[in-house]
Amino acid sequence: MAYNDLFTNLHLIIRWLHVIAGITWIGHLYFFNFVNVPLQGALDDAVKKAVNPKLMPRALWWFRWGAMVTFLAGLTLFTLNYMYVPGLGFGPSPLFSDAEGITDRAIWVLMGMFLGSVMWFNVWFIIWPIQKRILSGQARPEELPVLRRRATWVSRANTILSGPMLFGMLAPSHYGSINAVTVVVFILLGAIPLHWAIRASYKVGASV
Repeated sequence: MAYNDLFTNLHLIIRWLHVIAGITWIGHLYFFNFVNVPLQGALDDAVKKAVNPKLMPRALWWFRWGAMVTFLAGLTLFTLNYMYVPGLGFGPSPLFSDAEGITDRAIWVLMGMFLGSVMWFNVWFIIWPIQKRILSGQARPEELPVLRRRATWVSRANTILSGPMLFGMLAPSHYGSINAVTVVVFILLGAIPLHWAIRASYKVGASV
């Protein structure tokens, strides 16, 4: 039998929105870093002028709005889970704190939220403004190498942060306990494979 209370159904809709928007955001992030950046380095200026005006605005639209919806839905979901108790109102829930203080589950999700917020900030206030200047032709020719390099490095940083961020988001439901060792492990397991994947994507592109 399906649940008929508003809170439970709203919770499911917000969680679905958070996940599907996150897939859209991170999927485009990986596309840019694993596929597009190595490809752009292999294209001459004539091809870039023909392809990028059609490709990049569309891809960047889904990229930045995927980030925004993920961010806003995530904040809403955090409020529903950790800062609201049905029947009692707003305030820390048992998932957020107990007699011993902030729960391990809440620490995990706060770490994931912090990394996700950094990534969202990078998208909206560093990557997108740079790309908007480049695509609109507002950037001077001598500025382009510096702007492209800055956007690339921030995008790479987001890619590497995405691994630990996802660990932090998944751990509350699937692991739930935390200490100094687990934090180090989750950072290394999250970041190192993605760092390797960025390096490998250039080698693959060169060998195709």
